[in-house]
Amino acid sequence: MILITTPTGQIGRQVLDNILDSAEAIRVIARDPSRLAPRVRERVEVVPGSHNDPDVLTEALAGADSVFWVVPPDPGATSVEGHCLSFTQPLCEAITSQGVQRVVGVSTLGRGVAKNAGQISAALAMDELIEKTGVSYRALEMPGFMENMLRQIEPIKSQGAFFLPMSGDRRIPACATRDIAAVAAELLLDDSWSGQGGVPILGPEDLSADDMAQIMSEVLERPVRFQQVPGEAYKATLMRHGMSEAWAQGMIDMTTEVDRGIYNTQPRTPQSTTPTSFRQWCEDVLKPAFTQSS
Repeated sequence: MILITTPTGQIGRQVLDNILDSAEAIRVIARDPSRLAPRVRERVEVVPGSHNDPDVLTEALAGADSVFWVVPPDPGATSVEGHCLSFTQPLCEAITSQGVQRVVGVSTLGRGVAKNAGQISAALAMDELIEKTGVSYRALEMPGFMENMLRQIEPIKSQGAFFLPMSGDRRIPACATRDIAAVAAELLLDDSWSGQGGVPILGPEDLSADDMAQIMSEVLERPVRFQQVPGEAYKATLMRHGMSEAWAQGMIDMTTEVDRGIYNTQPRTPQSTTPTSFRQWCEDVLKPAFTQSS
């Protein structure tokens, strides 16, 4: 049996979609089961609740062979690492008590090089805690998601620009969530692997923010520029929109490390290069979302 966490989330929903027609038994943990599509509710076993609840996890992991694990973000959390480990610690206890064989987790690039890197450091602490259980584990090691650009639709529309506290010329990898989901689904449906390790998912190219602005200008058929903003000003903007100081500071710390090249330390290989280009993602996802928000 395969257990999926965050089955209505950005990645979990697509993972579930990819394995739904397989012969495997599937179970999900859903805080709000009504958000699951009818075809999903007909096909899977649903455990209601949150996957940071030890009782929910114990019930959901009973008889499960493989787990797709995601810690959902909480922009209101008072501690980035504390939030991450509040989910992961109950998972580790349930892994041990229920005899789970394999876990596929959404993690990050930066292992071995990240220091004080906000959300990156928290994800790496999650990996370490899971690995200590001895379970076979594959950490999906990603840079930023292309979908993060959807948060910039409003300023692109109103100001013709998007804003980040990093250099415009730093070329880094980025990946589409559909490619992450495809890799995760393949691992979940494969019961032949064991041991622990990372699976880098880099997308097909390294692009700078200036490169992305040029591509968006061409796809959206309107001028789009990138503007770097000071970290403190960006943090203040995040907090004005309701983010906790701890989460906003984590975002600044993470972006600072990315701008220093933390995502460029992972060598690109044919295995780590996923197919969806930023231009293709803009055509398939950003442009329709931009149009619908008009």
